[in-house]
Amino acid sequence: MTKEERKLWYNFLRQLPCTVHRQYVIGQYIVDFYLAKAKIVIELDGSQHYKDSAVQHDAERDAFLHSQGITVLRYTNIEVNKKFRAVCEDILNHLPKEITG
Repeated sequence: MTKEERKLWYNFLRQLPCTVHRQYVIGQYIVDFYLAKAKIVIELDGSQHYKDSAVQHDAERDAFLHSQGITVLRYTNIEVNKKFRAVCEDILNHLPKEITG
């Protein structure tokens, strides 16, 4: 895991009241985090995701995940480092009420 993935995992995701899988395989893709009960993927993007080839790859992966009924939430490493609370609140806002109570 990257530094930002560790931060999100140890300071937020592992405390959620549902199972969160790390580095989970869905089809031919490995996602950073997967909340199966909510059908949500969380991806953290570093600078390598802004190269043309990576943008294309991410778009194809997102399209595949959407076709499986999965919502993809993307955050930049900068957001995790500078707006951590807002990232966590956004994730919570996407969770179904039956998970958050």
